[in-house]
Parts: sequence; structure tokens; C-alpha cells
Amino acid sequence: MIEVPTVRRRLLGAELRRLRDKAGLTLEDAARILECDRSKISRIETGHRGMRPKELRELLSEYGVDEARRHALAELARQANKRGWWQDYEDILAEPYQDFISLEASAASIWAYEAQLIPGLLQTERYSAAIAEASLVKESKEQRERFVAVRMARQRVLNQGEPSLAFWAILGEAALRQRVGGIDVMREQLHRLVELSSDLPNVNLQVLPFDVGAHAANAGTFVLLTFPEPTDLGIVYLDSLTGGMYLEEPRDVNRHRLVYEHLRASALPTQASIKLIEKVAREL
Repeated sequence: MIEVPTVRRRLLGAELRRLRDKAGLTLEDAARILECDRSKISRIETGHRGMRPKELRELLSEYGVDEARRHALAELARQANKRGWWQDYEDILAEPYQDFISLEASAASIWAYEAQLIPGLLQTERYSAAIAEASLVKESKEQRERFVAVRMARQRVLNQGEPSLAFWAILGEAALRQRVGGIDVMREQLHRLVELSSDLPNVNLQVLPFDVGAHAANAGTFVLLTFPEPTDLGIVYLDSLTGGMYLEEPRDVNRHRLVYEHLRASALPTQASIKLIEKVAREL
């Protein structure tokens, strides 16, 4: 069984390092607090090992962290050691993608920009199956079906109760017009987008039309995840054929946050976006 989620451990470790520095303490000081070797603290801060709840409480107390922030970080640490439903699909999911699903499941907000495809959280089953059929060229029919099952299961985060995940998707107009699976599949998918935007108040949808021209995200698509306050932690996921990669440094996260704000300003407002989606569906 793989060690999951490594990304969440790195995220927690980086925050612990920042809090230690803010408190003016060294690695040796932190080691004395836990009565351990300096190397253990270093491995915790780099995400190479987890820590017991009692150890986390002791460190955060000595670092002068307030109660609300201690609770948020304790939850992050608890999630780092929790086995998720997605681990039953290790045979078809790359490790970075498993990490992504685990982070998605506990995120407070997700901002997604997709240029050519509908984001996974908004896909219909038939649209997802068409993607799997086209892209999973080495996998068997059963593996492709399991991939679709994972994608459908992921969508539970959109209506899993309070507090609801705040999901914001900006779609390039090409994502509406790329006929994935044929006309019937695509028309169903477009109607699904309209329904989700209308039925789920935590789902916001905008379309970036062709006539915008050059825009802030010409470098490519990305997903930005942030976690429950008051941690103020965020991470950027970049998808790829080999499983994806993460940007965890605050400067990289903040750069993508700024890019997303520019995309919001360039894209059509929600109601105008829905009208364009309905127009494209009629034209199919």
C-alpha cells in the first residue's frame, strides 16, 4: 500500500516550518519540545514522516498558535493518515492522482480552469466514458470502467453537506464545442452543466469565449485548491499524461490565484455563460 497522501504531509510540514520560523525557534528548539532528534523534526517539516496528534499539539502550543488554527492543522494531519475510498483503485490511479483526490475531498474551495474539456467534477458518466475510451489506450475495458467509476464517485464532494465545497470552474469555449462522445453525449453534458449551475449554489460556472483572444492563462490549465480556514493553505495541481504535478510554494500558489482572478474578469458572467452553453447545445 502506498503512503498517502504525501502531498498533504508536505503541505502540513511546510506550514509547521513557517510557524516555527515565525516563533523564532530552531530545529533544535523544536526537537527539545518533543524530546527527539533534530532529524525527526526535519523529516516532519519536509513531509517525509507523519506525527502523532499529541506531538502536533505540543509543537503548536509552543509555537503560540491560536486554538482555531491548531484545530484546522490537526484536521489536516488527521486526513494525512486516513485511508480513502480511492485507494481501492490503486491499480488504475497514479499516485499523484490519488493525492489529488484526497486533497479534493477535504478542500474548502477549488478553482479549476479547463481549456478543452469539461472538468471531472462536472462530467456526465457517458462523457467520462468517452474520455476514458480515447485516452486510456493501454488499459483494458474493465480498467476504463473503473476509471469512470472513480470520476463519478469524486462528484460527491459537490453536495456532501455543510460546509459545502465552493467549486468555481472557468471553461474555454473549446470545451463546449469539442464533440466528446458524439452529439448526443455532448448535448447531455451541456445540459448537465446548466443543471448543476442552477441546482447547486456552491457551483459557479463561467465560459471564456473565443473572442477574448490572449488571456492570463495561455500557459495552460490548472486547478487551485484551498483548505478550511484558518490555515490559509493552498496548492496548485497541473495535470499530465504521467499523473500530474503539484506547486506548493506560496509564491506559485499566489501567482495562480492572481491569474485566476484575471480569468474571472475576462470570462463571461455566469448568466451569459449559461446562455452560451444553451446556444451551443441547440446548435449541435
